[in-house]
Amino acid sequence: MAEEAHFEEEALEKTVLSPIPESMEVTAGADSSPGEGSESDSDSESDSDSEANDKLQVQTLESELYDNPSNYDAYVQYVKLLRRMGNIQKLRQAREAMSALFPLTPTMWQEWAQDEAFFNSGPDACPVIEKLYERGVSDYLSVPLWCDYVNFVQENDPSVRECSPAGISRARNLFERAITAAGLHMTEGNKIWEAYREFEQAILHTIDESDTEAREKHVQRIRSLFHRQLSIPLVDLESTLLAYKTWEVEQGNAFLLESAELDKIFPHVSSAYKKAVDMFHVRAQFEEKISQQDLSETERLQHYLVYLKFEQSMQDPARVNVLFERAVADFPISADLWLDYTHHLNKTLKVGNIVRDVHLRATRNCPWVGELWVFEKSLQCTFSTLDEYLDLYLTRVDGLRRRISFAGEAKDPLDYISIRETFQRASDYLSPHLKNTKTLLHLHTYWARLEAKLGNDLVASRGVWESSLKICGSMLEAWQGYIDMEIEFGNISEARSIYRRCYSKRFPGTGSEEICQSWLRFEREFGKLEDLDHAVQKVTPRLEELQLFAAQQELKVTDQKENNIKKGIREKRKSTTDMTDEESPVKRQKESTRPKKTNGNNKSRPENAAELGEDQDSKSKADEADKVHEQGKKDTHSDKPKVFTDQCTAFISNLDPKTTNNHLREFFTDVGGVTAVRILHDKFTGKSRGLAYVDFVDDEHLAAALAKNKRMLLGKKLSIARSNPKKGRKDSAGHGAASGEQPGKVGKSALNDAVETSQEEPRLPPRPESAAHKRGLEDVPLKGKNTFATPRSVKPLGWSASKPKTTNEGEEENPKSNDEFRQMLLKK
Repeated sequence: MAEEAHFEEEALEKTVLSPIPESMEVTAGADSSPGEGSESDSDSESDSDSEANDKLQVQTLESELYDNPSNYDAYVQYVKLLRRMGNIQKLRQAREAMSALFPLTPTMWQEWAQDEAFFNSGPDACPVIEKLYERGVSDYLSVPLWCDYVNFVQENDPSVRECSPAGISRARNLFERAITAAGLHMTEGNKIWEAYREFEQAILHTIDESDTEAREKHVQRIRSLFHRQLSIPLVDLESTLLAYKTWEVEQGNAFLLESAELDKIFPHVSSAYKKAVDMFHVRAQFEEKISQQDLSETERLQHYLVYLKFEQSMQDPARVNVLFERAVADFPISADLWLDYTHHLNKTLKVGNIVRDVHLRATRNCPWVGELWVFEKSLQCTFSTLDEYLDLYLTRVDGLRRRISFAGEAKDPLDYISIRETFQRASDYLSPHLKNTKTLLHLHTYWARLEAKLGNDLVASRGVWESSLKICGSMLEAWQGYIDMEIEFGNISEARSIYRRCYSKRFPGTGSEEICQSWLRFEREFGKLEDLDHAVQKVTPRLEELQLFAAQQELKVTDQKENNIKKGIREKRKSTTDMTDEESPVKRQKESTRPKKTNGNNKSRPENAAELGEDQDSKSKADEADKVHEQGKKDTHSDKPKVFTDQCTAFISNLDPKTTNNHLREFFTDVGGVTAVRILHDKFTGKSRGLAYVDFVDDEHLAAALAKNKRMLLGKKLSIARSNPKKGRKDSAGHGAASGEQPGKVGKSALNDAVETSQEEPRLPPRPESAAHKRGLEDVPLKGKNTFATPRSVKPLGWSASKPKTTNEGEEENPKSNDEFRQMLLKK
């Protein structure tokens, strides 16, 4: 049963897809004469012969495609033949294989979608066919293909057909995509606009007439579509305007039939329409030239290029893009056209997905054009690492090298010029990104070897090595490779001169010693005795210098390790001492109130507990002022609470508020030796103060960090200096002694004055601490009364310089009021 069903299905496919022979178009029930029977027999024999011929052609084309899968013409004939034969399975496989290698024409996509829609009518067929349309519209711009796509969705999508909200939204999104892609097509874009309007008008008929608000909203949507179309230069704009006025009459706006009324009600629409008409008339001559079918392909392409230059001069990127899409659809294998298109997108359009898609399409249509592959934007969109760029260049060079190597005597000199140009482009592009790397050195080594052996140009090979030394001169391998090439070709003097240039250079690791030893081996193997003596005289002092430097570095590392151990022990002891010295405020207050034994001879000591408490409180405040810097180092935002050493710490200012610890660590990556990073933050807001401390393992790393002063980080020029908190404390102490104590702080001089004053005055019992005492303002002498409110230069009323009036108690008289002063004047 399964085999019978299979044969029936195959017979049905052949009947549907195969053209119906004229002999089969016989009226049912008609009598057949013997002559007619003989004719039908001959027709069946001819059909069988054509069928056998088709099978033979299919086998031939399959063998050709097996040998050469890139044969485009063979694929086209193969697909046509299978479609005529009705072999749907093979036809589907052939189309998929061809689409994987080549972009298909819009006609091929239309035929493929129609065939799949004919044979797949189930509910699962709609998504499959929609994917075919999506693939088709992404290959080339085609208004007929877009129209077929939207019509298929309207007819076969149940949600769109039933006018559900989700279906209406889906159809509108599809129409908007079609307008974005082909709505500016001057000769065919109006078809998509008209289809869009018809869809919206059909939805309007489904809205209930009683729902006036919804109908009015939808009417405004259709009116907006008319206005958008009338502002674009398309064919039959006059017909579109007439259709718009007719539609407005149907909506009850008959007065809009007059142009003057349209200008009054919709002035922006009228002005946009006039501008679109003018734009169409300017471009009509270009459209006429590119649409002429009697011209040659070269002439039509030239007309396209002229048209493109005109659109580019108008500086409308959207119109230029649509015209480029039309041009590449008509001339898909024009390399110059694709190159101009990609250059235009890279200059004007910054949307990464669109630029990437165009570059991929360009390489699919013209894979033989190297510039499309190595174009910078194409590389950025297609590849992810610089190594892949290098592989692409080297693959191109490998192919050209094999072509020359196996060509025998018939060598084309232009082939090696292509190799040289490819190497040059690779070096120009990769050198800024791969300085002093083995990847770039491998490229130049390969290039220099081909110049010497394949190009037979030793001078050019030396030029390649010299340019390589300018980029990778700090690598020992670059110098050694240059020397090895000269030795290989027997150029001993040139190799010796290279040794003389590089033996005194500093290379990473043990490279400096290796190049010196290599020179000595070279002179022993290739040089004379005098050359060896000269090399020994040059190399020996250099080796001694390198050994001395290595010994110093080793000793420095050892000393640094010992210093770090000692500093760790010292800091540990210091932290323990600080912990024992720190006392709670309650204990300090108890000790301040406890009476102390005093010596009679020492009169400068305070004689009561209150003065003793003041002295201790002043000393504790001075100690706190000295420890401000130490507290700033213990910032809560640092990486880890590490031991701080003043000698190996850098102070950094002018930081960006967004700077983090990782930013500073990356900034000092080339220096190395960073042990801790502390960014200072505001105590109340938590925001960065733009200051930081960075600890290093030794002075050498710190010196290297100080050399990066005035470098940029996150757009800020950093200020880097050696941290010296002890100097800051001395300066602050000296400043306080010279200029007086700051408000709110009590210095030692003020404290001594207070002590001396207390000895002259009678002894008073202890009093509780006041606000002035806490602020350190008790010993400040006050003058006058209410000095916080009365200006110093204003004298109270009734004051006399010759005879100041006092009361009986000897105190100053209170100031007179205005009434008292007036009475006093009247008495006089």
